[in-house]
Amino acid sequence: MARTVTTQRKTLNTALAWAVGLLIFFPILWTILTSFKTEAQAIASPPIFLNFDWTLENYAIVQERSDYMRFLWNSVIIAGGSTVLGVIVAIPAAWAMAFVPSKRTKDILLWMLSTKMLPAVGVLYPIYLLFIQLGLLDSRGGLVVVLMLINLPIIVWMLYTYFREIPGEILEAARMDGATLKEEILYILTPMAIPGIASTVLLNFILAWNEAFWTLNLTAVDAAPLTAFIASYSSPEGLFFAKLSAASTMAIAPILILGWFSQKQLVRGLTFGAVK
Repeated sequence: MARTVTTQRKTLNTALAWAVGLLIFFPILWTILTSFKTEAQAIASPPIFLNFDWTLENYAIVQERSDYMRFLWNSVIIAGGSTVLGVIVAIPAAWAMAFVPSKRTKDILLWMLSTKMLPAVGVLYPIYLLFIQLGLLDSRGGLVVVLMLINLPIIVWMLYTYFREIPGEILEAARMDGATLKEEILYILTPMAIPGIASTVLLNFILAWNEAFWTLNLTAVDAAPLTAFIASYSSPEGLFFAKLSAASTMAIAPILILGWFSQKQLVRGLTFGAVK
């Protein structure tokens, strides 16, 4: 009897997980399908799901109208640069909070996290003026710094959580053997926390890749990433849903592929230290 109940519970949990997964994936699927429709079919009522004339015309028009590779390259540099810079800054900070905590460590962590609750539009004006004064407007370097600072609280929090799972005695033994602080972090701590660091890198790369508010407000042409590429298909005349869907599909395809191939590493990192 107990085995039957356990089996039914597992089946129910599996069905629920699939239902939630399909619900989350459906908007992506709909966007991809819409990208292969004509504009008339894209706005048809009732909506057409699969019974439509498949076409690659939208992708051809998007390719002719925009330099997709330039937007893609900007996204790679901005997302990758902000993630790498953030991890370099966050590792020493997380190490200090995890292994040399003070009475105010938890307060500092909570304060850092509270900055994520600040509406971005509330600080847009001063940052915009600062960018103008420093000549960073519409530059990839400026966006790298901004996105790094925005995601830094999350990076520090994640690394702090992973580092706390590493026994401090290992680092103490390294110090007794004459390891310097630099050697301790680079050769002892970092290799042991690779799963956690990898998941942190992947998650923050995705966050930076998908950032739209700052990229749309601080770029124009030269440093515009794929989020600006998508926004360019909204015009005063209205939204061209089929072309917008094609542009969106081209923008999310690289990150979807990255997520698919790195899902095991991401799950492994997010569960790092969960099983003793």
